[in-house]
Amino acid sequence: MKFKFLEEIATADVAFEAYGKTMEEAFSNAALAMFEVQTDTEKVKPSISNDVEIVSESKESLLFDWLSELLYIRDIKNMFFSKFEIKIEKNKNFKLTGKVYGERIGGHEKRTEVKGVSYQMMKIEERPKFKVRVILDV
Repeated sequence: MKFKFLEEIATADVAFEAYGKTMEEAFSNAALAMFEVQTDTEKVKPSISNDVEIVSESKESLLFDWLSELLYIRDIKNMFFSKFEIKIEKNKNFKLTGKVYGERIGGHEKRTEVKGVSYQMMKIEERPKFKVRVILDV
């Protein structure tokens, strides 16, 4: 299971947990869950790529900044995304680099618009595998 929606946590917003063997996989699945709220991601062809680079002070702020950056790119480039190839490194800060793949929004089913990402109840667990919890403002 890549992700699951948590209906009992947020009634006016959308909450989910995303999973992965690595932090990169969990963050990618979180992005997939966020776009699944907005459209049927299985129908979004990974035909256009965009480079992403984010530096943040903590894992939680990196997750927040990652998803927020994807919403920004969605709005600026008018795109939905369905494939995420990222790498996360930790030195002094956390750094995420990679590519996101998708296509233009036109012609795709439009579900609920995600307005933003919330820090409320955000959580990252690392054992035995990675699990992240996110609430989206809709």
